[in-house]
Amino acid sequence: MNYREFGKTGEKISALGFGCMRFPEYEKDGKSFVDQDKVDEMITYAYENGVNYFDTAPGYCSQHSEAALGKAVKSFRDKVLISTKCPLDGGMGRDGYRKRLESSLSHLDMDHIDFYHFWGINRGAFDDIIVKEGLLEEAAKAKEEGLIRHISFSFHDDPKAIRHIVDTAESLGIPMESMLCQYNLLDRSNEEMMAYVHEKGLGTVAMGPVGGGRLAAPTDLYAKLTGKSSIATYELAFKFVLGNPSLNCALSGMQTLDMVQKNVKVASDDTAFSEEEWQQLGHAMEEIKKFSELYCTGCRYCQPCTVGIDIPRIFEMYTYYNVYGLKDHAKWMMKDYIRNGGLTFDDCIQCGACEEKCPQHLEIIQNLEMVTKVLRDE
Repeated sequence: MNYREFGKTGEKISALGFGCMRFPEYEKDGKSFVDQDKVDEMITYAYENGVNYFDTAPGYCSQHSEAALGKAVKSFRDKVLISTKCPLDGGMGRDGYRKRLESSLSHLDMDHIDFYHFWGINRGAFDDIIVKEGLLEEAAKAKEEGLIRHISFSFHDDPKAIRHIVDTAESLGIPMESMLCQYNLLDRSNEEMMAYVHEKGLGTVAMGPVGGGRLAAPTDLYAKLTGKSSIATYELAFKFVLGNPSLNCALSGMQTLDMVQKNVKVASDDTAFSEEEWQQLGHAMEEIKKFSELYCTGCRYCQPCTVGIDIPRIFEMYTYYNVYGLKDHAKWMMKDYIRNGGLTFDDCIQCGACEEKCPQHLEIIQNLEMVTKVLRDE
C-alpha cells in the first residue's frame, strides 16, 4: 500500500480509504441489518493489506454503519484512522454538536474519533450554523478533551466556498485540518480549491473516485486518451485521482470483498501516474470532448429553457455515451431524469431561444432530438 503525508495532521494515510456507506445488508422481519461477517472479512482484508483510513457516518447503511465498523476494527483500533460525521441542523447549538458526537462514539464503541467532519456543508451551513452557533468552539473543546483528534469537513457546494470556509475557520483560530470532497476524472470542479487547501496544510480526501460507478464500466477510454493499450476503466479512474499531487487519499465505498481486493491492488501499485502524466491525462480528457460530434461546454447560457428542458444535462448524458463510452450508464441517466419529471425533445416547442444564446452556435434543437432518440433507444 502507498502512503502519503496527510496535510499537517502528522498522520500518514493510505492512498486508498475505505468508505463504509455500502456495507452489504440483508432484510429480516421488514428491517435492514448489516451482514457483520462480510463486513469483518472486508475490513480485515483491507487492514491487513495496508488500508488505514475508514470513513463512516451516522446515516449510512440504515444507520448501522458506525456500529458495524466499530466491531470490525475492534482488535486493531489503535492502528487505524476512523472518520465519521456530524449532521447539521439550524438551532442544534453546541449541545446538539456534543450529543451527536457522543452518539457516534457510543455506536462506534470508541473513546475517540480521529477525524470528525462537519457533514456535507455549504457556505450557508458554515456561516449560519457552524460559526453562528459556536460549533467550531465546541469542536475545539472536544479536541482538547481528546474526544476527537482532528477537525474536518466534507463539502457539497460551489468550489469557491471552500476558500471562505477554510480561511474563516483559520481567522477564528480553529483551523480545519482535513477536507473530503467530490473529485474524479469526470468531475474536476474542486481541483483548484483542493490545491489551495493542500497548500494551507489540510489533508485532502476525494470521494467518488470512480464517479459514482460511472467509471467502473469497461471502456477503451484510456486507449482513446493516450494511444496506449487499454487498462480497466476503474484503474484509470483511481490512478488519475491519485496522480493529483494535492490529493492524499481516494475514498471508495466498497460493497464486496472483490471490490476491496481490486482497489487495494491499484492503490498499492508502484506504477502510479506521475504528475506530468496526470496533467497530460486531464488535458487529453478536455481535448477529447472537443472532438465529440456534439461539443457542449456546459456553460448553461441556453438556460432557462422556455418550457423547462435541462439541455446541458441531456447533452452531458450524451458525452458519457459518445465520448467516454459509458453507454449503459448514459441510458440509465436518461431514464432516471425522465422518471423524476425531466423534460426532453418531446416537450420542445422549437422556439429557438436556446440557439440564439448558445456561444458555441450549436444546432440545439436538432441535437436534442437526436440525443433523446439515442438515449431512449428509439
